[in-house]
Amino acid sequence: MSDSPEALLPHINSSDDLKKLSVEQLPQLCAELRQFIIDQLATNPGHFGASLGVVELTVALHYVYDTPDDSLVWDVGHQAYGHKILTGRREAFPTNRKLHGISGFPNPKESPYDAFIAGHASNSISAALGIAVGQALDHSPKRTVAIIGDGAMTGGLAFEGLNNASSSNNNLTIVLNDNHMAIDKVVGGLSNYLVKIHTSQTYNKMRAKVSRFLVDTGIIKEDDKAEYIKSLNSMKAFLTNQHNIFEGLNIRYFGPIDGHDVINLVNVFSDIKDFKGPKIVHIRTKKGKGFKPAEEFATEWHAPGKFDKVSGKRIIPEIKQDQPPLFQDVFGHTLLELARENKQIVGVTPAMATGCSMTYMMHEMPERTFDVGIAEGHAVTFSAGLAKQGKLPFCNIYSSFMQRALDNVIHDVALQNLHMVMCLDRAGLVGADGATHHGAFDLAYFRGVPNLTIASPLNELELRNLMFTAANDANGPFVIRYPRGAGSVADWHQQMKSMPIGKGYCLIPAEHELVAVLSVGPIGVVAQQAINELADEEKSGVALYNMVFVKPIDEEILRHVASRFKRIITIEDGTRMGGFGSAVLDAIADMDLAVPVKRIGLPDSFVEHGTPAELYNLLGMDKAGIQSVIKSELDKSKSSL
Repeated sequence: MSDSPEALLPHINSSDDLKKLSVEQLPQLCAELRQFIIDQLATNPGHFGASLGVVELTVALHYVYDTPDDSLVWDVGHQAYGHKILTGRREAFPTNRKLHGISGFPNPKESPYDAFIAGHASNSISAALGIAVGQALDHSPKRTVAIIGDGAMTGGLAFEGLNNASSSNNNLTIVLNDNHMAIDKVVGGLSNYLVKIHTSQTYNKMRAKVSRFLVDTGIIKEDDKAEYIKSLNSMKAFLTNQHNIFEGLNIRYFGPIDGHDVINLVNVFSDIKDFKGPKIVHIRTKKGKGFKPAEEFATEWHAPGKFDKVSGKRIIPEIKQDQPPLFQDVFGHTLLELARENKQIVGVTPAMATGCSMTYMMHEMPERTFDVGIAEGHAVTFSAGLAKQGKLPFCNIYSSFMQRALDNVIHDVALQNLHMVMCLDRAGLVGADGATHHGAFDLAYFRGVPNLTIASPLNELELRNLMFTAANDANGPFVIRYPRGAGSVADWHQQMKSMPIGKGYCLIPAEHELVAVLSVGPIGVVAQQAINELADEEKSGVALYNMVFVKPIDEEILRHVASRFKRIITIEDGTRMGGFGSAVLDAIADMDLAVPVKRIGLPDSFVEHGTPAELYNLLGMDKAGIQSVIKSELDKSKSSL
């Protein structure tokens, strides 16, 4: 008979189930939850280190607060796996990030326990504050907690939320999960501040007791508490020679607290959950806690792929010598080459140096590369300032994150026609991260901005050539979008050359001018394969043009195909509404030409998560889907002869 305690996790499907446990049982539950995450992610990859680091926090929050009536608003969502497992999704967790399975991020459509969407960083305080203020307006006893990491605290929206929280009627609790490690190392003064900050728990308890005593005895009134707290904050800052930024905003501060002591966390949250006014609980955690390789190499274990859970060895697919490289690696190597030749080139990225491969330049030229933290708008405007000073910034931002910097591009870059290069990594469908991360909208939201040049390479060679062109032939803002993952050309490291701005070219000529297919970006390679595999009779009536540029668009090609071909098909790895296909329609209409145009692209709806191959098949954008549309358009063109 085994002496080991009965497993607890299989019986937990809600916070009500969790509350049936004694506080003394919680460490065992944390150990089981951590092992469950390790077991699951070893074979079904996902975001690993962040979720391991907040196991105790997650258990404590659901134990103390009455979720889902009380709202937990997670920032980013990389840390929310434990939250999902404890709230009725344990058995479904093997479907995490898979097609039609549960999402890798909190989503209210999936569960009432997911209070708010959490795909992009730094929004939790603002969202949670809105919920908390709404509760106050309704005189609701419900509580709201925002959980934000130190990396996400570098985002400007987080500070906007903090500032507003200090002046609004709310009882918001903010948990600052300080692991001193975002995806790439947290940068900036705030990070240094969080490492050094020390506020005594004894002091906090003493202050609360004194405050309550003064109010109860009538020495001060409830309305005077804010001024009293400010005076205590000033006195503490004077005595310790250290000003607390949060209490400077009139937000009660508790911490730092050991984020891996679940019993103490329960006690702290139980003590403060009904305190009036905004408050921040600063906890210290270790990313990857409980799995040594993840603790030691947090960046590599943010999303490590498959691994051996016993040895800790990552299972990295073998890369063959003749296999095409990742687009991001081509970007990184090419940027370094260009920077060696042009001393004015600098690199800028918002906390994605590893993901976009700017690390190559960063290692060789640290003084000319800038990781500005999770702050996309700042990254763009900072780059604009560098450009104003005569530097040539290559600002690399993931497509879905560039959405957050649209105003900065319009106001700070395009309006001044500054020469800088904005490289949009992860354009198009990215796969398992799903709707919050698909790079679907960049062509549509940038098309209408004056002074922008917008291009997308067919393959790795064109990425190099477009970067060369942007650096040497352009005189204003230049946007280059490219997807995640490998391209189609293994022999990519060739001499760079200029590409004529605003010009495309014919990839497959047509013997009989029936259907013209116009593509932009790497999806043109799929279109090329689709056409080449048509029957000879069908293939003879189809031409394929790689347009390269969405703005300025090649009007010469458009005039030719609109006047000679019976039908046009446009193909893009972005939203159909307002994207490349719409640009073709606009240009043809302006030429007073009329020809039927069929657009292939992402639908006017948010696309779920799954492998890219699954998603392209689902949307009819794979080789078979493109072939089907071409055949249909061929039939229509022949019937009109």
